[in-house]
Amino acid sequence: MVGVLTIVRYPKYLGFFGVLSMAIFRLPLWLNKKISFYKLMGCGKNGTFDKSPDWQQWAVLTISKEQLTMNKPVTNNLPSAIRCYWKFFRCEKWTIILEPLEGHGTWDGKKCFGELNKQTNDNQIVGVLTRATIRFNRLAHFWKHVDGVAQQMSKAEGLITSVGIGEIPFIKQATFSIWENKNYMKAFAYQMRAHQEVIQKTRKENWYSEEMFVRFKIIDSYGTLNGINPLKR
Repeated sequence: MVGVLTIVRYPKYLGFFGVLSMAIFRLPLWLNKKISFYKLMGCGKNGTFDKSPDWQQWAVLTISKEQLTMNKPVTNNLPSAIRCYWKFFRCEKWTIILEPLEGHGTWDGKKCFGELNKQTNDNQIVGVLTRATIRFNRLAHFWKHVDGVAQQMSKAEGLITSVGIGEIPFIKQATFSIWENKNYMKAFAYQMRAHQEVIQKTRKENWYSEEMFVRFKIIDSYGTLNGINPLKR
């Protein structure tokens, strides 16, 4: 399987067309037979789970069952109508091509990246997607602890970049982050005190009705976000 995550920034004062795209993009994505799963999402301002939306920035994740081979380049499978929409509004785009390596959990009840290994030996640059659907009666508990984790993550050693994304504000949240290697990511996940405390509370108090965690190999990255490609620096 191949995942394609595209982060898009609309020019200032044109964020409304990003909101509108969340409705009108559904049809061309649904009609595209190459796409087995997709999500249209908004973005937070601070690079992780965030209550403050960035009205200029939006995200599209698509998954296809394309097989990766040495002689076949991976192409963006987004419908041309979507690409033309972004071009018309002069959007800035950053696209990351992803090969899922390991993980667990579901998204809307589906193992959208297929059956994955629990662990691999790959220790190159790694992309990480963490997502959750938060129970209504645990929303206050969840958001009470987010800021501390976000502050630690932004300063974590080995972090290249992170983007907060989500389908439904406050309830369905995700973070996509890129690390220099898996060791740095694991050091943050399991050794940073604030993050470790949140993990323990999550399990003990049953915050999530659904969650998913996936690690990826970065196949390619092109375009820019806020004027730079984080992986080309």
